[in-house]
Amino acid sequence: MKATWNGQTIAESGNTVVVEGNHYFPRESVNSEYLQESATHSTCPWKGEASYFTLKVAGKDNRDAAWYYPAPKDAAKQIAGHVAFWKGVTVSE
Repeated sequence: MKATWNGQTIAESGNTVVVEGNHYFPRESVNSEYLQESATHSTCPWKGEASYFTLKVAGKDNRDAAWYYPAPKDAAKQIAGHVAFWKGVTVSE
């Protein structure tokens, strides 16, 4: 699977975890140069608290377009150390 935005590959992996229709990429498969930590957080009742990254690619920002669970609840432990995308990021094979 590959995640792309603004003409660049943000992440690529043959080992994503699919939860609720979202592909979670192993953190090491994500290109860190495009990520900037965000102060945004949200809470899922069964996954826990999510943290976000803003994507910065070729002079453009996509605020909070990637998220991850730093300490997922037991029901979502399979996504520990993984990042997912939305907000216009294309995830394809």
